[in-house]
Amino acid sequence: MVSVPRLVIAAPASGSGKTTVATGLMAAFAERGLAVSPHKVGPDYIDPGYHALATGRPGRNLDAYMCGPDLIGPLFAHGASGCDLAVVEGVMGLYDGASGQGELASTAQVSKLLRAPVVLVVDASSQSRSVAALVHGFASWDPEVRIGGVILNKVASDRHEALLREALDESGLPVLGVLRRAPQVATPSRHLGLVPVAERRTDALDAVRAMGERVREGCDLDALMALARTAPALPGGAWEPERHPVPPVRPVVAVAGGAAFTFAYAEHAELLDAAGADVVVFDPLHDEKLPAGTAGLVVGGGFPEMYAPELSANEPLRRAVTALAASGAPVAAECAGLLYLARELDGRPMCGVLDASARMSERLTLGYRQAVAVSDSVLAAAGTRMRGHEFHRTVLEPGSGETPAWGLLQPERRVEGFVQGGVHASYLHTHWAAEPAVARRFVERCGG
Repeated sequence: MVSVPRLVIAAPASGSGKTTVATGLMAAFAERGLAVSPHKVGPDYIDPGYHALATGRPGRNLDAYMCGPDLIGPLFAHGASGCDLAVVEGVMGLYDGASGQGELASTAQVSKLLRAPVVLVVDASSQSRSVAALVHGFASWDPEVRIGGVILNKVASDRHEALLREALDESGLPVLGVLRRAPQVATPSRHLGLVPVAERRTDALDAVRAMGERVREGCDLDALMALARTAPALPGGAWEPERHPVPPVRPVVAVAGGAAFTFAYAEHAELLDAAGADVVVFDPLHDEKLPAGTAGLVVGGGFPEMYAPELSANEPLRRAVTALAASGAPVAAECAGLLYLARELDGRPMCGVLDASARMSERLTLGYRQAVAVSDSVLAAAGTRMRGHEFHRTVLEPGSGETPAWGLLQPERRVEGFVQGGVHASYLHTHWAAEPAVARRFVERCGG
């Protein structure tokens, strides 16, 4: 059994202030000396970076589509082990999930799987008494979702607050916080959401502090903690990466990091380590060499399009990556990594491992995918089925090689990505906790 006080921070719709409230709560409780475990529903990579700043712990994702509902509790318990409180930021609106899949991957589903009370963050900027009808509707839609209180965001004045509180008195749900409009706490966004922490660390620290102060002043932290403590114990244990015999020499797996490659799930490095690898992070913007002894390379997602000139200018590292791939060493590249391995990105030379050209596009490609491995690769045997997520505004031409990486089954049938020697490169983001054999297979190919 896992007993950790916990809250799910949800909203009726995107843009209501979930990230501000969730991050602010994490910061405010951490300032009280509590060990706070941060979590994010869905495939988002950016919000967890702000959560990590607020708590000093890795931000972790809970994605019931990619990992399956049965893994949500164990993954949560793994991240929250030893903590005094867990705060889970939802995704989109409370009941919004994978398209055409009912409640799957919604905040509501995750709250039920975690048996956690929900705090509903409501953008009250354009309503008064109607807020009670809105809250009543969300609270009564699914009896298994327990909404324990409301935080009112973007409240204009004392008079506005009084009207909202009066209306909500009839709903039976307590108002646990009231936040006034505060544009100074806003964090900058661009084509894929918030600007990641790694690109604006000092400003991000200031923003997180401001969120914490705003929440501390506007919310009843004692009442929120009391609500969190009403969450019952979760049955079952915590997820742990299965450990394998340590090889005489642990192979070095270089993992791209820095401002250009910020998209990564914490469990991936843990799985590589458990499989016997020595995981070393490097920054392709600044490091001119791969880590000493590199036997395998992982280049995840991020924003290479924002740093194409700098990535291109680091010719020594590009040559090193090209040579490593040519040697047959395992190389796993997702989305941004796929672009980095291409011949060029927006006209700037990249590594040239793949005979493909990438460019920015006006079209956003976004959504969950069901995929099957088309052929054997360093990540998966042919026929392996995985679920993933696409999230990019770039186009790669051609979109697949002679040997594609994946056959995508939904929402449309197509092949995608490249398997070439030891290289597996694709737009598809996957969560290896759903298929731990991926990390083990990769490390084995490194000579582990």
